[in-house]
Amino acid sequence: MMLIRNVRADEYKLLSELAISAKRHWGYPEQWMEIWAPQLTFTPEYFEAHEGWAAVDGEKPVAFYTLEDKNGIAWLENLWVSPEYIGRGVGKELFHHAVTLARQRGYKSLQLEADPNATGFYERMGMMKIGGRHSKVDGLPRILPIMEMAL
Repeated sequence: MMLIRNVRADEYKLLSELAISAKRHWGYPEQWMEIWAPQLTFTPEYFEAHEGWAAVDGEKPVAFYTLEDKNGIAWLENLWVSPEYIGRGVGKELFHHAVTLARQRGYKSLQLEADPNATGFYERMGMMKIGGRHSKVDGLPRILPIMEMAL
């Protein structure tokens, strides 16, 4: 079991690098990674305004998530795991942490927009697809699954 603690705003560079390397892990074209880089680059202000939790190995964050309220629903905005920790249970621990936190706060459901490569993980965690958001990357259509689980 890893220690999970609040993200510190001064970790924004490390967490940006972590998110980018986690996305790159799925073998997306480098051109797409360049398009997504601004979305995966965080600022201190982001972590001051958004609740973030990190799994740490020693003192170094190796995974993190952010949790938001969207119209009375707990929304998992980010869940990124450093590639060398993928498959070691860190994402599962963080996900369960988010679920527990959302339940403690009285939310009735948890939702997120998943990367298509992460859909299987979220289904194993008990989430179901409830829709999709159509988008394009470099002119190519994509559907990003919207997922939910009852709390």
